Amino acid sequence: MQYGTVLRNEIASAGTTPLIGVYDMYSASIAAQHYNGFFVSGFGFAASYYGLPDIGFIAWPDMVAFAERLRLAFPQHHLLVDIDDGYVDPEVACHVVQRLERAGASGVILEDQKRPRRCGHADGKLTLPLEEYLEKLELVLASRTDLLVVARTDATEESDILRRAAALAETDADVVLVDGVRSVDWVHRIREVIGDKPLLFNQIGGGKSPRLSLTELTDLGVDVAIYSTPCLFAAHTAIENALTELKAADGRLPEVRGAGAVGVAASTQLLERNISRHHGTSGVPHDRTPVGVPVGV
Repeated sequence: MQYGTVLRNEIASAGTTPLIGVYDMYSASIAAQHYNGFFVSGFGFAASYYGLPDIGFIAWPDMVAFAERLRLAFPQHHLLVDIDDGYVDPEVACHVVQRLERAGASGVILEDQKRPRRCGHADGKLTLPLEEYLEKLELVLASRTDLLVVARTDATEESDILRRAAALAETDADVVLVDGVRSVDWVHRIREVIGDKPLLFNQIGGGKSPRLSLTELTDLGVDVAIYSTPCLFAAHTAIENALTELKAADGRLPEVRGAGAVGVAASTQLLERNISRHHGTSGVPHDRTPVGVPVGV
């Protein structure tokens, strides 16, 4: 399957395409019941795999291995992967892009930050000279076959944001992302300078960007929305609450009963679907919706 083309076509269709941030195979298993597209964020992966903040600790083989596991278990889902700055070196970036495309990723996001890098919604971000980033981006674009490429800028100064967004729109990148957009007005301004190039909007809980619905984003001309951390932060809250309650009950587990309660049976049933997808080499398993058709949205 040409996963890049499939995602490219969905982005070109009406409305805003949502891609849900997943941080491990279990969160992806749950998200797959509700949405047909995943986003592997650097924030979530650094947190779950290393227990570290998103400031440049990720090793590219770990990210590629995670993408391979996701694609094997979810052969029909969009899979957009955050590769940060391409792991510094342009040649490494190209190698990673080729490996991810062979693994079945739908697309990647390549940012213009320089080290030490930061989460896109954190303070203190530093950017490469535009010309240096464009050279890296062009090498990445030349190394892909079908993979969708999102060109991302982390510029924070107003004139630089618009200058870089316009320059990214002139490349062969498929989509433009300006991360950490602080207002609806700035979405309008960016949309204007990039012309017809598809626009991606990144939403993260507690981040710098406004919380907007898919309908609102569509009205603003946004083509793709990535939700970086809803699963990660929900898990944080739920685990904290569960262990607080367990401690208060002197270690007695609560009963598993009622709608939505999760125990051994419900968890096993969820994970058994991944086995069926592992073996489903021809077509879509009977309980799945094909790529391009929203699930429960």
